[in-house]
Amino acid sequence: MNVIVQPTGITPADVVAVARHGAKVEISEEAVAAMGRSRAIVDGIEASGRPVYGVSTGFGALANTSIAPQRRAELQHALIRSHAAGVGAPMPREVVRAMMLLRVRSLALGLSGVRPKLAQGLVDLLNHDITPWVPEHGSLGASGDLAPLAHCALVLLGEGWVLGKDGARVDAAQALHAAHLEPLDLVAKEGLALINGTDGMLGMLLLAIEDAGHLFAMADVTAALAIEAMLGSERPFLPELHSIRPHPGQASSAANIHKLLQDSAIMDSHRDDLAHAVQDAYSMRCAPQVAGAARDTLEFARTTAARELRSVVDNPVVLTDGRVESTGNFHGAPLGFAADFLAIAAAEVGAIAERRVDRLLDVARNRELPPFLSPDAGVNSGLMIAQYTAAGIVAENRRLANPASVDSLPTSGMQEDHVSMGWAAAKKLRTVLDNLTSLLAVELLSAVRGIQLRAPLSPSPAGRAAVAAVEGFAGEPGPDRFLAPVLEQGRAVIADRALRTEIEAAVGPLL
Repeated sequence: MNVIVQPTGITPADVVAVARHGAKVEISEEAVAAMGRSRAIVDGIEASGRPVYGVSTGFGALANTSIAPQRRAELQHALIRSHAAGVGAPMPREVVRAMMLLRVRSLALGLSGVRPKLAQGLVDLLNHDITPWVPEHGSLGASGDLAPLAHCALVLLGEGWVLGKDGARVDAAQALHAAHLEPLDLVAKEGLALINGTDGMLGMLLLAIEDAGHLFAMADVTAALAIEAMLGSERPFLPELHSIRPHPGQASSAANIHKLLQDSAIMDSHRDDLAHAVQDAYSMRCAPQVAGAARDTLEFARTTAARELRSVVDNPVVLTDGRVESTGNFHGAPLGFAADFLAIAAAEVGAIAERRVDRLLDVARNRELPPFLSPDAGVNSGLMIAQYTAAGIVAENRRLANPASVDSLPTSGMQEDHVSMGWAAAKKLRTVLDNLTSLLAVELLSAVRGIQLRAPLSPSPAGRAAVAAVEGFAGEPGPDRFLAPVLEQGRAVIADRALRTEIEAAVGPLL
């Protein structure tokens, strides 16, 4: 499919399609016309000679420095070169592609005063699969993601670096030549319009939202499997118990877990024995309360990102009545807060999963399963060290859950004296979610081992699907094996949609 950028913007699905699936991009005729009208206003300002920030003045602390007309194009090129000052490893290809598409979206809204060919230049990079090399460090989320966007813009000029297919750094001029693309020359306002905005942090947040939605559903799956393996009770997940505390995410998570525990001989073995488990541990009984709160936080992040997709975040903006006004819309606080809140929520989803793993492995608490889920414990250690790994990841996620958005540092001669750190918040959110994938993989493997050890009792449909998915690479309970590749494949099962699709085919859609 092609993603068509309209003057009204794009959707989160468009961003995912371009960033991850290589969808081609087009700019609509209406967006081209909107950019043309905006550019005509800037050309008029140029002709009149009146001082306007970013058109006839310097930037940041140099905003009061007048720039002679014959040097204004030079100013735009110098801006890009000086601001492409990032350091560190390159950002992932999907992040850079999302950022470029979002910059096209911003320009296409028609309030940036640039020529349509500037937005088309970014589209050409996307459609020719040319990904700028964007270092991980450089953005404070202040005037937006200045340094990362400058590294993208530099490639348009035939300068800087691009990310080679093998991950190597390639000269941008060489990449443009190979794609038969010509470098662009900037005119007044265009350099600033290429780098002023929240596109990097928004791109990362949108990709994280996509991942978190799936992982939170899989967290319900692994929780249900663990509860089944530990002979837990399904009663705490009855809908009437959640309607009296009407948090929507909690109700959805509880409904998922309750649904996943049906049609199970393992659950039937103690379903009517009310003395079996008067109250399960919090990590079992309160799973929907934690996962549900995370779902509600995710919904807040979705709402924030959706608003940002409709927002003009450039500075200055060229209004349709001819005024050029300075704004603070580039400040990343809304996105930084959302990313920090979501990182906290995701960290707790992983933390409670690790607690269930610990309980599954502990012979004193796992209701007659063998120690560390090994049929021959002593000679064999079973999944003992897999839980160590999970505990270490939980500790890292707790460190990463500390908010970045409260850590402002002043820059630009105190002109930019409060910054959002939204780039850092979104970047560490992605790490938290990657870590959550690993934690759910450990819970998946542990729960499947527990379910296998309950034989000959047959598990729920979800349990059968999980056992079938895991047995192929993890085998049955027995002598110890090299666990690292097993956990890697478990991560793949969690991240992929195949197991979830199979479970939903058996029990119905998960919320």
